[in-house]
Amino acid sequence: MIYALTWLPAVLHQAGLKVAEVPGWESRGRAEMGAVAGVICHHTAGPLGGNMPSLNTLINGRPDLPGPLSQLGIGRDGTCYVIAAGRCNHAGAGSWQGITDGNSRFIGIEAENTGLPNDSPWPEVQLDAYRRAVAAILVHVGQPAIWCAGHKEYALPAGRKSDPPFDMDVFRQAVAGFMDGSTPPPPPIPAAEPPAQPGGAPGRPTVRRGSTGDAVRQLQQALRIEPADGIFGAGTEAAVRAFQREHGLVPDGIVGPKSWPVFVPG
Repeated sequence: MIYALTWLPAVLHQAGLKVAEVPGWESRGRAEMGAVAGVICHHTAGPLGGNMPSLNTLINGRPDLPGPLSQLGIGRDGTCYVIAAGRCNHAGAGSWQGITDGNSRFIGIEAENTGLPNDSPWPEVQLDAYRRAVAAILVHVGQPAIWCAGHKEYALPAGRKSDPPFDMDVFRQAVAGFMDGSTPPPPPIPAAEPPAQPGGAPGRPTVRRGSTGDAVRQLQQALRIEPADGIFGAGTEAAVRAFQREHGLVPDGIVGPKSWPVFVPG
């Protein structure tokens, strides 16, 4: 079954965020969502190291709570992992703005962080992505920033949860800035690598869906895509994501400075 939140990747992409779709996300969920009222923010309480080490737990759940545990995960590098398009077990008992059925009415976002002083301050790239993702979702569903709640604010009895550890009023103020346009958009993904050092190989452009040209053709040849027509379409994107997953890269479908040497060594 394909669930209703299939708009999530497009909304995040439009906000300028780096998006990685977890295989099977469209049909992952406990059930269908109701009308989305807002977002509940969490942190994973996972390991200190790694970009998104809690991803498998968010997908599959824990012994005491079946997954999926959130619709989105945000890695320490700001990548937004799209995990599920259906209802998730993230809210538990609680209330926000009079709504008590949190799992059915709120999208859950889990950002990778231990929640302890050993994992503070949060990387700014991660916090920036968190704010922008929440803002993009609220704009899409037509709700103001107050419909972003911390799990610690939603959960009952009061004090049952502590996540996320940052000040939610300050966070909502930043979200509102993105929503009303008073905060500038993020810088674009670099168009090309830095210039090569003397005697080095020339820089390769960052390519993604919609790109065309010789760099795309070179990428297709490396991936053994036929025909290698130089057009970065859906088939090329799927092959890129599969390659990235196999080689431990963020499966965002974008080939840039850090990943070109993996795709085309030398």
